[in-house]
Amino acid sequence: MDTAEHMRTLDEEGRLLAAAAREAGTDAEVPTCPGWRVRDLLRHTGTVHRWATGFVADGHPVPRAPGAEPELDGEPLVAWYEEGHRRLVDTLRTAPADIACWSFLPAPSPLAFWARRQAHETTVHRADAQSALGGTPAGPAAALAVDGIDELLLAFHARPKSRVRTDKPRVLRVRATDTGVVWTMRLSPEPPVTTRTDTAAGPPGGAERGSNAGVDVNANLAVDADPDVDCEIAGPASQLYLSLWNRVPFPSVAGDPSLAALWRDNSGIVMG
Repeated sequence: MDTAEHMRTLDEEGRLLAAAAREAGTDAEVPTCPGWRVRDLLRHTGTVHRWATGFVADGHPVPRAPGAEPELDGEPLVAWYEEGHRRLVDTLRTAPADIACWSFLPAPSPLAFWARRQAHETTVHRADAQSALGGTPAGPAAALAVDGIDELLLAFHARPKSRVRTDKPRVLRVRATDTGVVWTMRLSPEPPVTTRTDTAAGPPGGAERGSNAGVDVNANLAVDADPDVDCEIAGPASQLYLSLWNRVPFPSVAGDPSLAALWRDNSGIVMG
């Protein structure tokens, strides 16, 4: 995905987040974020949006902490969130392509980094807001899901901050059954080393938002046929995306379940 696509995603997902929050009400519980209510979600995401905007708008060259979350609630809080989201989208769309500012993951440019990071930040939290309406939130389209899994596995968890580690070498594989993309994570006492392989795609048509198309009913066979893989998490890319962000259960786990549990317990992200 390119920067323009990330900006379009940020715009759309932010609007969906606000709509879901308004419909659910700010006192509604957020099942995908235990202990949070919609007001917590809006305060957090709106603060992150303003934090990101500041780096691009000011060309700020070094890290700085986000501002304080507001005490607003109800409709004024939703409107505050919408204002910050709109300013972020407008700031990214009007920024020079060569803007110089602080960023914290590899990217072609700081602008590309912030557009991608905020697209996925907002997509995950849109799912959180929709979970407050009841039922399982929809994952993103397959292309966005694959891009987000790339960011999570190849960038976030390549950093020294990653706590997904094992005492002895193990291999955790993540396989998108609808797109044919496979991520192989080599675990050890050091940060994971992950490679991506694009194999033959799954069933024709791919996965639409929230679709169960392409679920692999033979996941155990895939692990049994490859003795170098200790555990495989498999399913449509949209479901993998939300499950790897610990929002929904894994679609399918084959092999040693302790590695899936290791991910659940230790994959939380520290921004910056």
